[in-house]
Amino acid sequence: MTTAPARPLRTAAPAARPDDSPLPSAAFEHELRELARSRYHDTHPFNVRMHQGGLSPTELRTWIVNRFHYQRSIPVKDALILAKLPEPAMRRSWLRRIQDHDGVTDGEGGIERWLRLGEAVGLDRAELESGKSVLPGVRFAVDGYVNFCRLSPALEAVASSLTELCAPSIMMTRLETFPVHYPWIEESGLAYFRSRVPQGRRDGVEALTWVTDWARTRSEQLAALSALSFKCDVLWSLLDSVEHGSGPRSTG
Repeated sequence: MTTAPARPLRTAAPAARPDDSPLPSAAFEHELRELARSRYHDTHPFNVRMHQGGLSPTELRTWIVNRFHYQRSIPVKDALILAKLPEPAMRRSWLRRIQDHDGVTDGEGGIERWLRLGEAVGLDRAELESGKSVLPGVRFAVDGYVNFCRLSPALEAVASSLTELCAPSIMMTRLETFPVHYPWIEESGLAYFRSRVPQGRRDGVEALTWVTDWARTRSEQLAALSALSFKCDVLWSLLDSVEHGSGPRSTG
């Protein structure tokens, strides 16, 4: 009998206040950081096995193929968020995120680096770009996230990006563990993880500052927390699909 992957339990929803007054910014920031930390997908069994060296080449390739559907959707959701931002300075700042992934010119950016990661593990670039092998559950989760950012107000759309607060740590873990456990992967293929460490730190702090400033009532704070929780569910669901659709497990 297969045991379902352990999943961080949702705690009781934070309470609203009778007068809808917000928590102090420091307390609200703590709530956001604690939610991201406790429900981030670094503890998903698939990621745990990945970082312990327990994935077969087939499993690793399946993850790279399916995660690419998420990677290529990031600038799309960021463009949707950018259109909601009220000030030119904010739009200029958020535009940088799109450029980080799409690149300023051809052959640059996070999407290109992910394609090179695919090539480093033996995947065909054209096949990776085609998306033909993306699992239905992955497509459903990622497309749902894009639609969330399309339909939600700026506060909630930006708050959903706060998983960036945890991204530098998981990228550092991959930079440390991949050369040890998967030495067959060309070193150049790890460039995506390396670039995301400083970008994640910058983007997480920026979004956190905006969200804590924009949430002027407790209802708005709770909406931001709910948006972040939803994003954690998206990342967890993506790995659920990969976990059950990546073929035979490595026996070590």
